[in-house]
Amino acid sequence: MYGAILGDIVGSRWEFNPTNDYNFEWLSPANGYTDDTICTVAIADALLHDRDFGESMHDWCNRHRHPMGGYGGRFGQWVVSDNPKPYGSFGNGAAMRVSPVAHWYKSVDEVLDAAAATALPTHNHDEGIKGAQTVALAIFRALQFNEHSYQSAPMHIDEILQECVQFSGYDINMPKSSVLNRFDETCQGTVPVALKIISMATDYVDAVRLAVSLGADADTLGAIVGSIAEAVWGMPLGNRWEVEERLPEDMLMVLREFKFGRDDQHIIDTTYFKKSYSDVAWDMLDDDEREQMKAETDNEKEKKRQMMVERAKAREDW
Repeated sequence: MYGAILGDIVGSRWEFNPTNDYNFEWLSPANGYTDDTICTVAIADALLHDRDFGESMHDWCNRHRHPMGGYGGRFGQWVVSDNPKPYGSFGNGAAMRVSPVAHWYKSVDEVLDAAAATALPTHNHDEGIKGAQTVALAIFRALQFNEHSYQSAPMHIDEILQECVQFSGYDINMPKSSVLNRFDETCQGTVPVALKIISMATDYVDAVRLAVSLGADADTLGAIVGSIAEAVWGMPLGNRWEVEERLPEDMLMVLREFKFGRDDQHIIDTTYFKKSYSDVAWDMLDDDEREQMKAETDNEKEKKRQMMVERAKAREDW
């Protein structure tokens, strides 16, 4: 969930001032949270306190009526309505707010059902629902791999994406020219691009940079890509601090509470201080285990390094 919020904040500066510079300034005083962050926090709050997803979003958006970039047309009307109803949207807002459910539930069926439920209050079009479910599925599968074995998910990116493609029917082999500098606010125009970016990225920061520098819907694409990238590669603790430095206290309270889940729910912590997932795992081993596993670990690290190199090279032909 932190990954989605940071992706939103990093992309916020470039939503209406697009850039194709991969080396853009990561954060500045011009960056801030948008409606993407507010809705993500609202979903987390609903899970924590057994609230209706729509009621929670309506509440949170009315608490924060003037986020950076404002609210989109029909969603803005939904926010100010005294009797908000779904309006058949297939916008990418359904996909950018869904990440908390993938961290919360223990089975893929629960995740898919909850993802649909987060979309229904506004984005009750089939494409809106599918977009939310696909993003949640990608996050959930990556978390499963990493819970089983530290930093295992990067070795299974193709497997994760293949399942998402089979579930959604999305084509993620689009040429870059078809999406470069194209502001598309639909799920079907955004989620496949996010999956494509994950297929080429090498870590969390790289993924968000690829998303933002595409010159598209920078904050929302950043949020969607960031939510998946966090689950795949994890986030350095410094990245989490970047989130916490830019959010108001009421949002931070939800994030802190969500980190600990509830009594029957374990939330995977994807942030580590100045270390990668694999380095933390290595530090947890005793001397005998290190000696026994050293060759195997070195081999796996080399395989992973080679795989990330190949992914980076693939971008040259996109």
